[in-house]
Amino acid sequence: MDWACYFDPNKNINMLLDLLDDLIREPAACLVRIGGMEITELYPNLVEISCALDRQNSAEATLIFETRRLEDGSWNVHDDDRIRPWSSISISANFGSREEAIFDGFIRQVKVEFPEEKGGSSVTVTCQDTSILIDRTQRTYRWGDEVPLTDGQIATQIMAEAGLTFLESPGEGFSDLVVNQNETDIKFLKKRAEENNYDLFFREGRLYFGPLRFDRSPQATILLYSGSDTNAIRFDLDDDGHQPEAVIYEIASESGDETQEQRVVSDLPQFGTSVATSESAGLGEFAWRLGREGLNSDSQAEQRAQAAANEQALRLKATGELDGVLYGHVLLPGDPVFVDGVGERYGGRWYVNKVDHKFDMNGYRQSFEVARNGYGDDLEVVSNPISGLL
Repeated sequence: MDWACYFDPNKNINMLLDLLDDLIREPAACLVRIGGMEITELYPNLVEISCALDRQNSAEATLIFETRRLEDGSWNVHDDDRIRPWSSISISANFGSREEAIFDGFIRQVKVEFPEEKGGSSVTVTCQDTSILIDRTQRTYRWGDEVPLTDGQIATQIMAEAGLTFLESPGEGFSDLVVNQNETDIKFLKKRAEENNYDLFFREGRLYFGPLRFDRSPQATILLYSGSDTNAIRFDLDDDGHQPEAVIYEIASESGDETQEQRVVSDLPQFGTSVATSESAGLGEFAWRLGREGLNSDSQAEQRAQAAANEQALRLKATGELDGVLYGHVLLPGDPVFVDGVGERYGGRWYVNKVDHKFDMNGYRQSFEVARNGYGDDLEVVSNPISGLL
């Protein structure tokens, strides 16, 4: 039997849910498989599952069990041969006829607590996604010593050595690289992703290393104040105008005695109908200056400046929470999502940065962080934003 998290309208979690009594929804079931086998007999002991997903970091999952001593002296959870470090584990949400993956990786740590009261004994299982396989050995190496490389070539070699594959072809990143590594492979790749303003995440065991995926089809729409279609419990946004709109960097002049200033702005596709800048305030250009530390060429200076400009362009931030049952999908970082019901200025496409999934006896919740680089509602008109995506 699946460990199901049923939505209970009597909980009165939020006044919005009073509108939803007439909905017919499949209960969201959390499915856990360890070593490819569903842990059916352990579901009654499973108290809570949480999964933290990030478009620029390793995903982690935590499972909390109650554990009971059996008549033969063994314990039903931590004496189970599957509850061991390095066991493979996958977590997904089942919505009746559909199953959507949330997490895939390995058990990293098992902690067992035996308090004074035997009935309170618990097991906490901490997991990390497939990145853990390239987070085991520190590598001291100078990449590009013989022939300069691109970031994409370095990532390809690292993944091939580990026997791992990519979700999509890796981004090229910086070219003509000669760079030192003195950390594990995943920590090094994270540094290179940050340098390029790339996304870096594993999904179902495969790595994405490349530009922000603004061109992807949006995920199921986040709906606020939408009557019976509402699926969001809250949505809180932050429009911070004190963000640069351009980045200035220096290149060597032809004579080599002086430097010349160059200016770049974000080249990300625009979310919304107008770009988010302060030009309308009549305050002049808002630009930050980039240092040349660690750069070997003018082209690398330009690439770093472009990455910084793209990062700063995502100036509109928001956090929120979804009722997972009413949303009916697994929200994932690294893809766009439509937000509807927050007005014309802030409605439309947003980019998902982080999502924390939580299953417990109170239900299924998805807490998220999103960002965008423009104003204006660019929401596609559909007759029913939910049913069209089921």
